[in-house]
Amino acid sequence: MAEENMLMKKPAAPSFANGKSTKFKSTKFKSNLAATLLLTSFLSACATAPGNYLDTSRLKDDGQHDSQAAETYPVHVIDAAVVTAQAQAAAAKTQVLPPSNLTDPSQYVYRLAPQDILGITVWDHPELTTPQGSTLSAGGNTTQSIGGALQQPYTAALPGQADPYGQTIAADGTIFFPFVGRIRAAGKTVGEVRDQLSTGLVRYIRNPQVDVRVLSYRGQKVQVTGEVKTPGPLAMSDVPLTLVDAITRSGGTNADADIQRVRLTRNNKLYVLDADRMLDRGDTTQNVMLQNGDVINIPDRTDSRVFVMGEVKTPIQLPIIKGRMTIADALTQGGGILDTDANPRQIFVMRGMKDHPTTPDVYRLDMTQPDAIMLSSQFQLQPLDVVYVGTAASTTFNRVLQQVLPSVQTLFYLKQLTR
Repeated sequence: MAEENMLMKKPAAPSFANGKSTKFKSTKFKSNLAATLLLTSFLSACATAPGNYLDTSRLKDDGQHDSQAAETYPVHVIDAAVVTAQAQAAAAKTQVLPPSNLTDPSQYVYRLAPQDILGITVWDHPELTTPQGSTLSAGGNTTQSIGGALQQPYTAALPGQADPYGQTIAADGTIFFPFVGRIRAAGKTVGEVRDQLSTGLVRYIRNPQVDVRVLSYRGQKVQVTGEVKTPGPLAMSDVPLTLVDAITRSGGTNADADIQRVRLTRNNKLYVLDADRMLDRGDTTQNVMLQNGDVINIPDRTDSRVFVMGEVKTPIQLPIIKGRMTIADALTQGGGILDTDANPRQIFVMRGMKDHPTTPDVYRLDMTQPDAIMLSSQFQLQPLDVVYVGTAASTTFNRVLQQVLPSVQTLFYLKQLTR
């Protein structure tokens, strides 16, 4: 009986051993599962690290390109040679100016055009004088006396014929004058028209004394559009009209005007002028003389901005004032770089993305170098440049850790509860 009881108790030993093994495997499985979940959470956090940062894997300094790697963007390290080359290129840059037959205002002579209104005076012959009944004293003119009349509707006289308020040059460029007939006036100066009338009247009047003036300049004009207070057409007169004159006569510019990029359209060609160089630095080459049919557009500052992004205290867009802004200016107005988060070796300048979005020029400034302060205050930014401050590696790790930490804590408490 005792032997039979012993035989019945022997299988109990393996049963105890299997239970212990099963419990050990379960604990090991839970540990592996926790480690796997933790690793997965960490890797996913690395892939979706919070905050903005620049992936520099496709940015290679000059001379470090790998022909077998993916397409990379060359990075020009900002040093004294780059700054010097930039300054030399800016000094050697000659902007194409609009062609003009007259470069000296003293050579300017107004030539008559259709729709101009002339006042013609024949001394001692008031019946031939237009405007009718006007008289001249020595050294005087009739412009002031008929100023109100010129604002009234014109009479039904045919273009080019005598009008009580003056002689209007017809569309074909001619006028009609008694005893002389129809003569061509468009394209001539007032002196040439005067001589032509005197020659025609000499057969009827002994020693005729003729005077010709422009009562209203309506034949030639320029258009001023954009960021000016009074946009619209401006009549050209016997006084030469320059770019600055046109802006002034249009009431001046608005607060958002960009006078560094004034667009002048002449003969279907576009020219960009810098009026600020004339006003601020006295560069008279930019103050071109305008011609009939010119169109001037004063743009806003949309295309004269730079952008400061990345690890700075205040990401901001900045207008370029007086055509000059350096990296130091941009970073200062952005509040400076973040001491704890920024990588001072990665101050990037992205350039040319508007015209060449797939092949921009990239520059990098290392602020840890002794000459970095000097370089940052001399490297000139251009319109639509992007200044980007890179993120320090430790900052990226801390941001990933902050994202992973809640998952780690959850797994820790879960493990404690399962014990």
